[in-house]
Amino acid sequence: MGLKDDLDRFSDVGEQRRQDLSEFISHGDLTGSSPDRVRVPVKIVDLPSFEYDRRSMGGVGKGEGAQPGQPVSVPGEDGDGDGEEDGEPGDESGDHEYYEMDPEEFAQELDEELGLDLEPKGKRVLEEIEGEFTDVTRTGPDSTLDFEELFKRGLKRKLATDFDGEYVREGLRVSGADVDDVYRWARGKRIPVSRAWIADAAADLAGETDRWESFEDLEEHVEREPVSVRLRQEGIQKIPFRREDERYRHPEIIERRQKNVVVVNIRDVSGSMRERKRELVERVLTPLDWYLTGKYDEAQFRYVAHDAEAWEVERGEFFGIQSGGGTRISAAYELAAEILEEYPFEEWNRYVFAAGDSENSANDTRERVIPLMREIDANLHAYVETQPGGGAVNATHADELLEAFGDADDVAVARVSEADDVTDAIYEILSTESDTE
Repeated sequence: MGLKDDLDRFSDVGEQRRQDLSEFISHGDLTGSSPDRVRVPVKIVDLPSFEYDRRSMGGVGKGEGAQPGQPVSVPGEDGDGDGEEDGEPGDESGDHEYYEMDPEEFAQELDEELGLDLEPKGKRVLEEIEGEFTDVTRTGPDSTLDFEELFKRGLKRKLATDFDGEYVREGLRVSGADVDDVYRWARGKRIPVSRAWIADAAADLAGETDRWESFEDLEEHVEREPVSVRLRQEGIQKIPFRREDERYRHPEIIERRQKNVVVVNIRDVSGSMRERKRELVERVLTPLDWYLTGKYDEAQFRYVAHDAEAWEVERGEFFGIQSGGGTRISAAYELAAEILEEYPFEEWNRYVFAAGDSENSANDTRERVIPLMREIDANLHAYVETQPGGGAVNATHADELLEAFGDADDVAVARVSEADDVTDAIYEILSTESDTE
């Protein structure tokens, strides 16, 4: 096995020994990642290196100062190759200490780990292209006339309008029967014959005209020949085509749609949202951002902070803000509704994710938040309650949402009281969306 094989094996082992995804989301350092690159720590794996063979103490190439078992120093590996002193082992972290994945891989692995199967909808139409000639229209150029369809329609008419003429002529031989009598008898037998045809047949009729005492006598002695049998015996000499039978092949118009999404993340920044609560919010919302970035062709994220008022912020400050104000969650939904006007629901998949400690001003949830959630068209509304150590007496927002929406397939409510609850909350949110799809 050569050095390259050793390095490849190290890479494989490193990937296998990277921090478990659930463990990373719940307890790992999320700050080392970026929106387009997720860095998952890898448990330490020793790099392969050369060592002197203890059995060979001399010989050409030994050099001075080398001791048995001492690793070989490779120029440029620990320094720049120009005589810098070697650093101590483990002084600096190397690339091998992280496993990097793009959001697409992160989404795929999270699907596998949590057992999810979310298939995003394509919404915005990018272009329309002509597909195969699978559609048909009543008009079109002669070159696209569908002869097979024309033949089928003509043949159906032939089978529907053909009848056993000799059988009908026998009706004219019923004693005392005239053209009208025969016509009524034939139509009663569901024979598709016209009165004019019977009149012409009567004019040409030769031979005895009172062969049968009644139509019942005729039916008892003469068997009506099915059209299909007669056509097989005699063949089809002529098929009656009509203009309304014409169909023209037309290419199917295929719309290529982009899978795009906008996510409005809402966070309570009031005085009650202490550091531990803010950390739990970040641990839930950040992986959701990565996941949706990996699932969609285009993903845009907007961040709304609120206490008693609401304002839009950049992602970099979203998780760190804390104010000393009160709480009015409806202010955030009012701003979210304004933001989403820029993203028509017929063109964008839309998510509204809110998080806080479930504390809200009196009656705001029932009178303002719930009606706003019903008015805002979204693939999914989610609320994440972060209450380490259990809920406070006045933390009722999540309970009121559950009471109002119950098992609605576009509203998810998750509770996080400790880091180990994070992946369960993420599953609750994403599985609700998956069921909706």
